[in-house]
Formats: sequence, C-alpha cells, structure tokens
Amino acid sequence: MAHAIKVIRSVEASDGLRCVDLWITPDSRHGFAECRRDPEDGRGWRPTGLEVGGLGSADAALAAARRDVPWLTELPG
Repeated sequence: MAHAIKVIRSVEASDGLRCVDLWITPDSRHGFAECRRDPEDGRGWRPTGLEVGGLGSADAALAAARRDVPWLTELPG
C-alpha cells in the first residue's frame, strides 16, 4: 500500500496505558500520534486525537511529541 505510514518507534508510558508512535510516510515526512488503551476494553490501542505530521525528520517528530505530550517528558531519553 503506497500511501501507508510506517511506525518507526513506539514509546509507551510507564503505566502501560498510553503510547506515542513516531512514523514516516512514503514521501519521507515524519510525525507522531498519541494513543491510549483502557484495561477494561480488550480492543487495544485507540488514537487520542493528538497527531502531528509533515515534519522533516524522526528527531523533529520526537521533539514535537515531547513538546505536546506531557507524560512523555517524564520518561528518560
């Protein structure tokens, strides 16, 4: 599928209930999306609605995620 994004890194919160996926598009643009899961709901990860794309590098996507996702700054590295 030529238009699909590819997740290149997933960072999970220490509580296991949230994650940020860093991705790349076929035209080499980067971005991130925040997701959550509820323990009582077995359907897995759901988007929170926070997504940023069109960035020039994986480092830029991670920096934007650290800026926009408060819990992400609590994790090392």
